[in-house]
Amino acid sequence: MKKNVMDTLRERGFIKQTVFEEDLYKLLGSESVPFYIGFDPTADSLHVGHFLQLIAMKHMQDAGHRPIALIGGGTGMIGDPSGRTDMRSMMTRETVDYHCECFKKQMSKFIGFEGENGALMVNNADWLMNLNYIEFLRDIGVHFSVNKMLSAECFKSRYERGLSFFEFNYMLMQAYDFLVLYKKYGCKLELGGDDQWSNILAGADLIRRKEQQPAFAMTFTLLTTSDGRKMGKTAKGAVWLDENKTSPYEFYQYWRNVDDADVEKCLKLLTFLPLEEIAELCAHRDERINAAKERLAMELTKMVHGEEKAEDAAKQAKAAFGGDAENMPSAEIPAGTESVCDAMVLANAAKSKSEARRLIEGGGVRIDDEKISDVNALIPQSAREKGEFVLHKGKKVHIRILMK
Repeated sequence: MKKNVMDTLRERGFIKQTVFEEDLYKLLGSESVPFYIGFDPTADSLHVGHFLQLIAMKHMQDAGHRPIALIGGGTGMIGDPSGRTDMRSMMTRETVDYHCECFKKQMSKFIGFEGENGALMVNNADWLMNLNYIEFLRDIGVHFSVNKMLSAECFKSRYERGLSFFEFNYMLMQAYDFLVLYKKYGCKLELGGDDQWSNILAGADLIRRKEQQPAFAMTFTLLTTSDGRKMGKTAKGAVWLDENKTSPYEFYQYWRNVDDADVEKCLKLLTFLPLEEIAELCAHRDERINAAKERLAMELTKMVHGEEKAEDAAKQAKAAFGGDAENMPSAEIPAGTESVCDAMVLANAAKSKSEARRLIEGGGVRIDDEKISDVNALIPQSAREKGEFVLHKGKKVHIRILMK
């Protein structure tokens, strides 16, 4: 008998909250269930924060269920207050459509859009942009209690600072999305991060009230480090799935450098390796854990960027730490570059000269074997004569600089 996907998700640590759990378990074990996850189209690439949802979609699709990727082209024009204390900027329809194209291309590496349970991608702007406001209030708004909404975590944090009516509508619209998908595609389940629990639950409640039919909600644990910080951020910003925003080498290095305490969790949540193999990889908490980190980095980079680029990234990483300049990541800067700060900015080792100066003051910058301690330091004469040098930033960033 085929394994119930809820068992798989539970064993690997995905599930945080559900409603009507026994009924949902039976449903997922007895028929192909259309389900949806919402994606906010605020950028032209998905990032590590979306990774867990993409893996969950693949687990679900592999078990015979049908994924619906809902792009929030309509709700994105309002902005989701969940986990934010600021208001989001609004986007044009053309921008949203372009982001949808980018998302679909990246999602295709995880889920299939063809076949019997092929994934669908839909945009809620298709039904939200032409809503009749009076009808919406009468048909949908009547089912929502303002008192209950204000008690939701996603609104509490904004309440003191000020919550606009504009954003207050978000929960109703997300709930309405679920209702529309239920009517159009028979969608019975919404999945998402646990910070979305209130919004997801509102949609399931709306279907049960209006249609008198079962609908389900499930949230996943958030991808956080052992000390509670959200994963997927570096000093340079988000870790993107688009190689033009985050190179395969940077992507590989991000996962290669996760904390020892987070390796096992990441392998369970983000790879498809058998649990027995993961347990074996993570059995030791000494230097042997590095093999598990390398496997994590390789599996995820391969999934996102393909095997060839993953292997190149692994070679570059080994070269950088083994001093093999020929194979480490490289950057070209103009031959006339004089200051170390300028070289760091040109090589993308620092976002700005002020950041470069801070790094030098912190004692984390070396050129070849020479430590740089003066913020006004020039590139050493020996390096300029060679036309190349290795820039070391901290313990983990090593770049071969070519002066051309």
